[in-house]
Amino acid sequence: MTSDIILDNLDHTYPEAAAPTLRQVALHVPAGTRTAILGPSGSGKSTLLSIIAGLTTPTGGDVRLAGRSVLRQPPHRRDLGVVLQRPLLFPHLTVAENIAFGLRMRRTDRAVVRRRVAELLDAVALPAYADRRSTELSGGQQQRVALARALAARPAVLLLDEPFSALDPQLRGDMRALLAELHRREGTTTLFVTHDRDEATDVADHVAVLLDGHVAQHAPPAQLFRRPASLAVARFLGGAANAIPGTARAGRFDCPLGSLHLDTNHQGPGLLLIRPEAIVVAEHDAVNVIPAAITAVTDRGTHLDVRATSAGLTLHLTTGPATPLRPGDETILWLPPTQLSVVAAQHQQRPASQQR
Repeated sequence: MTSDIILDNLDHTYPEAAAPTLRQVALHVPAGTRTAILGPSGSGKSTLLSIIAGLTTPTGGDVRLAGRSVLRQPPHRRDLGVVLQRPLLFPHLTVAENIAFGLRMRRTDRAVVRRRVAELLDAVALPAYADRRSTELSGGQQQRVALARALAARPAVLLLDEPFSALDPQLRGDMRALLAELHRREGTTTLFVTHDRDEATDVADHVAVLLDGHVAQHAPPAQLFRRPASLAVARFLGGAANAIPGTARAGRFDCPLGSLHLDTNHQGPGLLLIRPEAIVVAEHDAVNVIPAAITAVTDRGTHLDVRATSAGLTLHLTTGPATPLRPGDETILWLPPTQLSVVAAQHQQRPASQQR
């Protein structure tokens, strides 16, 4: 049976550390869902997973699975499947024996073990490798076996700590697709730790952004990108290239670009954010159109990175490779209201829109 995960104000400070690794982490992962813990190196992601797995004891707070605290339970009693960056397969066992290991430790009936192993070998597309040693497999194949082994006993929760980071980009994409398929088949509550925002949005229904040891925002991927909760979240997600100072009131944002229509309820001073890919070139019959001068164009092959100036501000946008833009061109830019968000200004740092 799958389980929800509740992290109740978790704190953790390592001995002799200058600052806490985790600070008041509160998170609810509903049963049967996939959540990614996304953050930069050193943000506390692996520590958080280690606490849930029972390998680290927090200095404060609680971990509840299926509504019950598990802090006093050893790792093997928590009904978890765990996959790490390194597969850590048993080199003296075959692929089938590795997958069956947890079931045999539970003294599961042999016929049930055989059926479950065969089912998972088929699910990870490795039925022909059942009798091979793990040392004969590629890195991607080893991680497939590690996934199958973690799911063999039908755990209530599956924990994954950057399991695909050592693989090449093509394999990472294949493994993310496999994880989605396994979730569809098994329905196991999944918590996936990564520093890769594309990976997080590929594998998860919700993403919790962990910055400086606390959850800065927890939301569906689309909401994170369109409505970041803070400038720090926007920066981490690559959405702070355009940060325009001004004041929001009554559905508008007054700034050097004019009085722009908003689709948010923010009131008061702040920074207007719009992602570079959300700015549209040469739209005339809409609100939030502004004149601009193109100052730089970089061809990235799949798209153009463009810089433009308007009302003394520098705007960053991306557009299709066939868009006829050159430095010196005068154009019109559209800032769709549904793509605008407003966050509180961080006065100690210059807005990206004012950096040259």
